[in-house]
Amino acid sequence: QVQLVESGGDLVQPGGSLRLSCAASGFTLNDYAIGWFRQAPGKEREGVSCITTSDGNTYYADSVKGRFTISRDNAKNTVFLQMNSLKIEDTGVYYCAAVYSGPLRPYTFVQAMCIGLSPDKFLELWGQGTLVTVSS
Repeated sequence: QVQLVESGGDLVQPGGSLRLSCAASGFTLNDYAIGWFRQAPGKEREGVSCITTSDGNTYYADSVKGRFTISRDNAKNTVFLQMNSLKIEDTGVYYCAAVYSGPLRPYTFVQAMCIGLSPDKFLELWGQGTLVTVSS
């Protein structure tokens, strides 16, 4: 079965840290870029971060730059999102999504998707989400 599963969400205080995981099953992440997105209560889904394949280029929304770090471990078929210095406004359901970025797709096309961090462009596969709550 082809799927992405997020984990690691929790309740934390402002200034705390969490490490989210996005694990793939039924396929390998080698030829896929992975994006992280979040949706706060009552708000639209927004892009958080993205990572490409072999070159490991990373992209971040302005709101999380310097605080979040995206990485991938191909051996574990997993992408991570390390979140530090968490703020109340970081609260939301966090999703990971995959977009094909193998040899059959121009790399510039994939880069544009990562840079834009648009949820509408990640059409291949989405996880079910994990809840992150930052509260005092």
